[in-house]
Amino acid sequence: MSHDAMTPGPPDGRSASHDGARKQKGAPRKRHRGLKITLGVLLVLLLAGGGTVYWLYSRLDGNITGVDIDKALGDDRPEKLPTSGQNLLVLGSDSRAGAENKELGGGGNVSGARSDTAMVIHIPEGRTKAVAVSIPRDTLVTRPECTKADGSTLPSKKRAMFNGVYSLAGPACVVKTVEKMSGVRIDHYMEINFAGFKDLVDAIGGVTVDIPQDIHDKSSGLNLTAGPHRLDGTESLAYVRTRHGIGDGSDLGRIGLQQQFILALLSEVKSQDLLGNPANSFKIANSITKSLTTDSGLASLTSLAEFGRSMNGVDPGSMETIMLPVAYDKQDPNRVVAAEPQAGELWKAIRKDVTIPESAKKSPATGG
Repeated sequence: MSHDAMTPGPPDGRSASHDGARKQKGAPRKRHRGLKITLGVLLVLLLAGGGTVYWLYSRLDGNITGVDIDKALGDDRPEKLPTSGQNLLVLGSDSRAGAENKELGGGGNVSGARSDTAMVIHIPEGRTKAVAVSIPRDTLVTRPECTKADGSTLPSKKRAMFNGVYSLAGPACVVKTVEKMSGVRIDHYMEINFAGFKDLVDAIGGVTVDIPQDIHDKSSGLNLTAGPHRLDGTESLAYVRTRHGIGDGSDLGRIGLQQQFILALLSEVKSQDLLGNPANSFKIANSITKSLTTDSGLASLTSLAEFGRSMNGVDPGSMETIMLPVAYDKQDPNRVVAAEPQAGELWKAIRKDVTIPESAKKSPATGG
């Protein structure tokens, strides 16, 4: 579909901001399109917060990659929520190939990408408070049979590593795996490559994070003392990747850092006067959309804008972050499995679009 076909005409009741953006005489019709996109589209969460930013529509729209999840999965899926609530699967994909990643433990001999961060974002009916459920990458799951990009079949496998699903069969298989393990229908999919994440942090001038404890990670070279630090893009990328420099060295400690950083980044973007600096706004939007992949239903700025408008009531400050309750695997202490009955109770609450009970948030692997 062409950009002209996807570009909406002006509504009958234009907003004051739209009316204020008057066209210059003789200017091309498509030159500037006022699109309302939430601050979450600028990051891994891609939904919480709100603000109006004016982008150069056609260039940014062409940056976004779309994946037809519905066609890939067919009809063998959980039912949609009985309310107007929605569920969004957000992945942070991480490729450490290339010279730019050598300082972060990667290098030219590393190939492929992994789903380094995975969150199921539940937006309840009413769109006022979102819940983010992080799935540890080391979780052992039953991977369903999936069709790979080359058309071949990836057979079902028990005790498969969750973060290996993406590299073996792509995003549709990750969605299918999450739906099978949770019984939750995923309405939308969004993925951001961590390279874009790094560029975003640099574009906004860094992010201030209150480091909970000293971090000395020999793998990445990240050395930070406890307390507030202003991190640039490279430092931020190392911070959300680190697992050896904090806690017991497992993925569980890193999840807390990632959730903390995401909220700090959202607050940083929200505090900046993006409208007062159009050039920097475009730089931020360009870096993020180039690294953005969504389901085909959201693969345009028009669709993202409509989705963003429906999220205006969601405040990032009120977003609840939960880790999927897990326990250490009895056969392999370096892996975790979903803890029952807690995990079952959590997924049930999301399926019913009801308040998640406190008992469903306790993870045996972290002591509650």
